[in-house]
Amino acid sequence: MMKEYNAGTYILHKGYKPFVPSFINEDINWKLEELSSLLQDASLWLGKLNSYADLIPDIDFFIKMYATKEATNSNRIEGTRTTFEDAISPVEQVKPELRDDWHEVQNYIQAINYSVEKLNELPLSIRLLKEAHKILLQGVRGAHKTPGEIRKTQNWIGGSSLQDAFFIPPEPNLLPDLLSDIEKFLHNEYIQVPELIRAGIAHYQFETIHPFLEGNGRTGRLLIILYLISTGLLNKPVLYISDFFEKNRMSYYDSLSIVKQNDNITQWLKFFLTGVIETSKNSIKTFDEIIKLKKNVENKLTKIGKKATNGQRLLELLYSKPKVNSKLVSEELKITPATANGLLKAFVEVGILQEKTGFNRNRFYVFEEYIKIFR
Repeated sequence: MMKEYNAGTYILHKGYKPFVPSFINEDINWKLEELSSLLQDASLWLGKLNSYADLIPDIDFFIKMYATKEATNSNRIEGTRTTFEDAISPVEQVKPELRDDWHEVQNYIQAINYSVEKLNELPLSIRLLKEAHKILLQGVRGAHKTPGEIRKTQNWIGGSSLQDAFFIPPEPNLLPDLLSDIEKFLHNEYIQVPELIRAGIAHYQFETIHPFLEGNGRTGRLLIILYLISTGLLNKPVLYISDFFEKNRMSYYDSLSIVKQNDNITQWLKFFLTGVIETSKNSIKTFDEIIKLKKNVENKLTKIGKKATNGQRLLELLYSKPKVNSKLVSEELKITPATANGLLKAFVEVGILQEKTGFNRNRFYVFEEYIKIFR
């Protein structure tokens, strides 16, 4: 017998009221009929995106830029001020007061890459999320807040203390069972819940549990990508939904809050599926633009004569690092500084790169047309 969904209860504890979410690895009526039309659209667009990504040669170069955009937006939701422009720049070009934020974004990129790679040998698990979380917080704000460890103290959201907090997640002693419940839910083959819906439910539940002292939002958004890859709905990490969440930040928070207020998880799932549709469409459009640019740039490459072989290698570098200087090019391509300078000069002459400083020394070059696609 299916039971109606109940989000959980507030329990008085030491003068404050933490919220304890109900377990989700149970036979619950998720009201899927109300979501059927959106689910169909989301599955269709996600499938198209996945096929598209499979067709593109050298897609791994472009995925690095996707990861950078996801990291930037996911961190911006948490209040960091790094722009996409900053995130793709070498640290020395970032204002000193913004370098901590820059490092947080770089950590998120590293956490994405590490966990996606790790899925080849480990199932999606709380253990894997803890490893990603450890990378997320290394050497940045929150580094003192037990990176990679489930919290052992009470946290809260909003307000200055537990007494005036906007929301108080469950007590630490309840976390092992609640996290184990999410893990079981994600892998339970007997529950008739489509994988896209599971991803949305698991994200909501993870955010509500708030198992870390810092970095819960970023880890919870990473969980979405990892789950879609682990189920085979995506072959590559090309759906980055943080862009949608960041643009609709208030709706994101409101949809998550409504669940706890009146057991209405349907509203959250509608918002989530709408995000999957919009993000998939935007990603397909981005890939279209990349394919056009790739053709255009490869035509220009034919004009640089003998330098074309190294030129092809430089182009591959630019797809993942679109801001470079001669030192970086020389190191990455293992060529002399003079060869690197000559190559960069040729790329400027045929209109692939722009030189941005106007100096004779310490010049840096930007693959502007490519950055514009992601901007």
